[in-house]
Amino acid sequence: MNSTKIPPLPKNEVKKAVDRKNPARVPLIRCLWWGEGLEEEYGAGLDRFSDYPDDAEFVLIDPLSEMDWVQKQEEQSQAHDAAGILADWKDLEKFVSALPDPDREDLFSDLKETAQKAHQEDRYLLFGWWRLFFERPWGLRGMENLLTDYYVNPEQVHHLQEILGDYYLKLLARAVCELNPDGFWTSDDLGHQKQLMMSPRHFREFIKPYYAEIGDFCRQHNLHFWLHSCGDNSAIVEDLIEVGVDIFHPVQKHTMDEKKTAEKYGSKLSFLAGFDVQHILQEGTPADVRREVRFLIDTFDGPDGGMCLAAGNGILPGTPLENIEAFLDEGLSYGRQHRKQF
Repeated sequence: MNSTKIPPLPKNEVKKAVDRKNPARVPLIRCLWWGEGLEEEYGAGLDRFSDYPDDAEFVLIDPLSEMDWVQKQEEQSQAHDAAGILADWKDLEKFVSALPDPDREDLFSDLKETAQKAHQEDRYLLFGWWRLFFERPWGLRGMENLLTDYYVNPEQVHHLQEILGDYYLKLLARAVCELNPDGFWTSDDLGHQKQLMMSPRHFREFIKPYYAEIGDFCRQHNLHFWLHSCGDNSAIVEDLIEVGVDIFHPVQKHTMDEKKTAEKYGSKLSFLAGFDVQHILQEGTPADVRREVRFLIDTFDGPDGGMCLAAGNGILPGTPLENIEAFLDEGLSYGRQHRKQF
């Protein structure tokens, strides 16, 4: 890598990749994703990667961070999947009354400068938050409670989803007016290593209708709908397309078949293909890393595009710096080279 900083792609080039309209190169988005402990391990050593572009700017919020219940959970260090802060359904209305005001004047005051700068620099802007209609209720109820609720408390689950959906749509409407993003970023880790966390039937009953409301909003306001979901999502990819998801991350290695997924859905869905941070990036050689980058681009970058490249999740401590450099360098160079053949 030379010492000349490479500028990020103009926003229209990222849009071309997502919309499958022949971008100049494969965008790099969330490739510079330092996982917990990596910065502490390497410190200034990570500065060597500052010349690589990040082709999207993120302005993220935590919708419930100001709630006293959420803060209490954090203070007590309760695990996200071990204890819920909405332990009893009789407290649901109390939860609703405690939701932060989506109309407060200073809602996005700390995001506006970043958003304005992104627009001035013609960068693609993503607004959003982590955890939507599975992970958010899971955090509120606890995993065991929530999965049981699908069977014994379906009306309460739907009521909670309606409350969350209404609240999310108000936040999105404010963001469209005040931040003018190009896409909405969110997450729900719907799968584990072998299959979905819930049955496809329960996904379609308790989650899909609410995704569809978000998808409708995004279509109406020309926002791309970006969804991060770890694990095996194979059983519901078609459902995600139906509700309006535009770009899916990460297609987790060893849980989903990359080639089958790309071949079956690549004409209808774009991919923020996530590099394997668990094994190849951490344990492989630089040559292994470059080989895997080329495999991902060959697999997901079709004749018209449809692919961005990312780390599959935060890059882990213990990952060799030379592997990170191989990942970034090959993503940039091969991402250009591959587009030239079309």
